[in-house]
Amino acid sequence: MKLELSRVVQGGCRLGVLKGLGRSGQHSLEVPGCLLYTRCGTVPHLTQDTLHTLTNLPSVTQLTLSTIAEHQEVLEDFKDGFRKFAGLHDTVLYCSLHDPVTPCPAGHITNKTVSVWGSGGRIELTVAKFMALQRTVRPDWYQSMADGETWQSNTSRKRVRKSVDRTLAHLDECLLVHHKTQELQGVAVFGVVEGGDILEERVRSAKETAKRPVAGFCLDGLQTGSMDQALRIQLIAAVTKELPEGKPRLLQGVGRPDEVLACVEAGVDLFESFFPFQVTERGCALCFNFDITPDPERAVLEADEERDTAGETHENGELNLDDQMTSFEINLKDKRYQDDFRPLVEGCGCYCCRNHQRAYLHHLLVTNELLAGVLLMLHNTAHYLAFFGALREALQEIYHIKEARRSQIEAAL
Repeated sequence: MKLELSRVVQGGCRLGVLKGLGRSGQHSLEVPGCLLYTRCGTVPHLTQDTLHTLTNLPSVTQLTLSTIAEHQEVLEDFKDGFRKFAGLHDTVLYCSLHDPVTPCPAGHITNKTVSVWGSGGRIELTVAKFMALQRTVRPDWYQSMADGETWQSNTSRKRVRKSVDRTLAHLDECLLVHHKTQELQGVAVFGVVEGGDILEERVRSAKETAKRPVAGFCLDGLQTGSMDQALRIQLIAAVTKELPEGKPRLLQGVGRPDEVLACVEAGVDLFESFFPFQVTERGCALCFNFDITPDPERAVLEADEERDTAGETHENGELNLDDQMTSFEINLKDKRYQDDFRPLVEGCGCYCCRNHQRAYLHHLLVTNELLAGVLLMLHNTAHYLAFFGALREALQEIYHIKEARRSQIEAAL
C-alpha cells in the first residue's frame, strides 16, 4: 500500500491515489475519498446486483468486527475467508473494530480486552482472539485493536492517558502476532490514534503510532456529536502534522458533508461512508448541491432550498445523527411530497432518479414498503459518492488556478 500525493492545496487538502491495495496490489483508491460501508459484507438494503448498478463504487469494502465476530466459528469451519463466504468479488476488504452507526456502551474496556457489540450482545476480545478473527476473516487491511472510550465530554485526563497507553500496547501485541501469522502475510495494519479532546495526548499518540511499522492511521474518538467542530479540526490538524505524508489517514465516525470538507482541509484522506445509510433509515434523501466552483471563497456545499425546518443543523454535541435530520436531506414522509412528481435530484443518474418521483417514494414510505429503503439507499449512495468526486475535481481546479496565477505573477516580474 502506497499513497502517491499529486497535490496539496487549500491548506492541508491532499489529492492523490492510494495504490497497491489488496494482496494482489492491483486496486487503487483516489483521495480524498471514502470506503464502501457494509454490514456483514452487504450494503444495507442492496443486493450485490443492485449495488453494481452504481458506477464509480469505492474499491475498498469496510467490514466491522462487531457484525462478524459472532460468526467466528462458522468462518473457521468455512476456511476460505470472509470474501468468498460473503460472495464478494474484485474488492479490497478493510476490517474495522466497531460499526460507526451503532453506539457502543461505555465501561467495558480493560487493560487486556476490548468489547464489540453484535446482534447477540457483547463480545469480549483479547488480542489473541482479535488476531484469530483477523486470521479467519483474511482482510486486505485491518485496524489494530484500540481503546476508544474517550469521546465522552466528561472523560478525565487520566482516563485519556490510559486509553493512549492501552492502544499503543495493543498495537505492539497485534504487530507481534501479525508478523508470525502466515495467513496475514501481505496484509496491511492501520494504527489507531486516540487521545480524546486533549491536545497533548493526541500528539503523543500520533508520534508514538507513527514510530510503529503500520501502513496507515485511523483517527478515532472524533465522531460527530462528540466534540465541537472547531476543536475537532484543531486536534486533527495537530495530529496530521506528526504523521508521515506518504501514509493514509482514515477518520472514523464523521460523514456529514460539511464536516467532511473541514476535515479534508485539516489533512484527512479517507472517510467511512455510513452517512447515506443513516439518511436512508430516516426515510430521507440526500438533496444538497455540491458546487465545484474553483473560487475558494464560495461554499462548496449548498443545502437544498426546500429542506425541512426540522432538519436544521445544531452544534456538535447536540445533534444525534441517528434520529435528527441534517440540512443536506429532505424528509420524504412529509405530505408536501405526496404530489411532487420530480425526481429526488434533477440530473442525478441513479436508477431511482431516472425512474421514479418523490411522490412515489413518499407512497412507499408511508405504506412501509421495503422498496423504499432500496431506492433511497441507491440514490443516497450515488449522491454521496458524487459529492466526493466533485470535491476532488474542485481541489484540482483550485490548484490549476493558483498555478496559473503564480505563473502570471512571475511573468509580470
